Amino acid sequence: MALFYDKEIRIFRTLCGSDNNNAYLVVCPDTKESVIIDAPLGPEGILEHAEGTQVKAILITHRHRDHTEGLEQVVKTTRAPVLAHPADVPEIPGAPIPIEDGEIIKVGTLEIKAIHTPGHTPGSICFLVCGHIFTGDTVYSGGPGESRGPEATIQILKNITEKIYTLPDETVVLPGHGHHSILSIPKREYRMFYSEHPDILPPIPPSKR
Repeated sequence: MALFYDKEIRIFRTLCGSDNNNAYLVVCPDTKESVIIDAPLGPEGILEHAEGTQVKAILITHRHRDHTEGLEQVVKTTRAPVLAHPADVPEIPGAPIPIEDGEIIKVGTLEIKAIHTPGHTPGSICFLVCGHIFTGDTVYSGGPGESRGPEATIQILKNITEKIYTLPDETVVLPGHGHHSILSIPKREYRMFYSEHPDILPPIPPSKR
């Protein structure tokens, strides 16, 4: 059963992997073209959802092993190219094709925008389509993901506030772990945290429409 389904987009989610990961399938209802987002261990469920669609690409949010352990199986089954940010490409199996910040991946009538959000890893990337954003480990339903060290923490917070929290509150957040939510929820948590540390945290700019 689809997690989201309307005339514009159809999204499936499967829980799998070595760390309770989410894998997603995004389908264009008009053409039945699709993409898979992340390939954790045991991707059979997401591959089952993909049957009857034409998988155009496998999009990887970042290089960590729990998001790529099933990549070989997904590539073998779909024969689709793997796409990832250049900063993470060397550590992702399957010889990914580099995609840059702001690049558009067309899937049928859908346009999926790549948003580079380094911090969790140098090549962490989110994917925005039709009011839904797939955030990997950059943003969870409750707030920012983890980063290693103070510089990476500042980097991830800057990217989240400038590139993600400027999106409309009703944008659906689909993270690499845990349940989905709408963006107003992690925004609210961040604003509370910011109010206590305005000297070290960047504020959230006005939302863009």
